[in-house]
Amino acid sequence: MKRHSILAAAALVTTLVLSACGNDDSSSSAPDHGAMTMTPSSSAAAFNDADVAFAQSMIVHHQQAIEMASLADGRAAAADVKDLASKIKSAQQPEIDMMNGWLTAWGKPAAMPGMSAMPGMSAMPGMSMSPDMGGMDHSSMPGMMSDADMAKLSDAKGAAFDKQFLTMMISHHEGAIQMAQQESAQGSNPDAVALAKKIVTDQQAEITTMKAMLADL
Repeated sequence: MKRHSILAAAALVTTLVLSACGNDDSSSSAPDHGAMTMTPSSSAAAFNDADVAFAQSMIVHHQQAIEMASLADGRAAAADVKDLASKIKSAQQPEIDMMNGWLTAWGKPAAMPGMSAMPGMSAMPGMSMSPDMGGMDHSSMPGMMSDADMAKLSDAKGAAFDKQFLTMMISHHEGAIQMAQQESAQGSNPDAVALAKKIVTDQQAEITTMKAMLADL
């Protein structure tokens, strides 16, 4: 009986150890939800002024793209224009959320129109800095539409809207690519640089698509 008790106890210990190992393996093999998932080590450990400027500026840039895309509902005539607008909103809102997360992790404020530039932060290409206020003029960011442009797009409908939307969004994307290329060259945060490269790839592909759509109008 004593021998049987010892063997039973040993078997129980072995079972518990194997069970624990199995739990560790299952937790480490959780599905990867995308290469752009922010991790504390990569997103907060290393960043520079270029990374901060990129995130703050691109958030504002993306917000206007989403605003433009939202106008397609009820105004666009072509189904492919409506589909593209929906795709832009679906792609850029998660990127805005991601960049806001970085700024929080870095202890930096989110960008707002007219906010003052952070000390040591250089303007993105084509972005003017107000000499008297030290503020960032977001309307002069590459590809950004003016209030008049947005009003004109809002007033358009049907084929006229489609043409204006595609023309403006091509310019808007070209500006985003310019900003992303600067981040790729000057940024140090691996997640921010990876997003910048993704923006270049994704938006260049959309520009090609939009030019073909525009040619068919």
